[in-house]
Amino acid sequence: METGATSGSNALNKVLGEYAHPEKSAGSGQKDLGRNEFLSLLIAQLENQDPTNPQDNGEFVSQLAQFSALEQSQKMSDSFQQFSSAFQSTQHLQATSLVGRPVHVESDTTFLGDSGSISVLADFDQAVQSSTLRVYTPDGSLLESFELGAQEAGRQEFYWTGTDANDERFPSGDYTFEVTANTPEGSTQMATYLSANVNSVTIENGGSLTLNLAGVGSVPMSEVIQIN
Repeated sequence: METGATSGSNALNKVLGEYAHPEKSAGSGQKDLGRNEFLSLLIAQLENQDPTNPQDNGEFVSQLAQFSALEQSQKMSDSFQQFSSAFQSTQHLQATSLVGRPVHVESDTTFLGDSGSISVLADFDQAVQSSTLRVYTPDGSLLESFELGAQEAGRQEFYWTGTDANDERFPSGDYTFEVTANTPEGSTQMATYLSANVNSVTIENGGSLTLNLAGVGSVPMSEVIQIN
């Protein structure tokens, strides 16, 4: 003859057995614990407790409070995942609108197309009395040199039209740019950020974005400092 405690233990084990997770595999038929499963366990606990030594009401209240807190946490997690997915989809949609537009990334080389100018951003750590912009051909030869004069500290922008003195356009190709300044330490090369057209956008595993830029190559979206 089973005692009340033994019967209650068997009932609980039966309910728990349906939701056990040992080496869970696809198609195993095992379930995840949720609200209904928790209530089934609680009811089995109530129905099969030892009548001579009933469980304290405070313990049931504590269990319900813990489950309620867990359920709210799961709901918040689900809501955050939905928000994250929606935000990521919006980012992807916005990124596709960049195709065909120029963006600025840190680089010394970019592609000159059949039309348009090249924007060159240069970071000056300090004010300088003189500075120079040099443009090199795809084979590395010096093409043009421009005296930029004095510059204030900070990021300054210059434009190269891609044409010669006769307004003839240079051949399309990858051109290299160099900005130098005369500082107390001597001639110093400045960090440059060049405009480059977005040819395509790649969505990587995990949702990160990579821009494929003409004359520059693949660059993470996070490295873009300006969108034109």
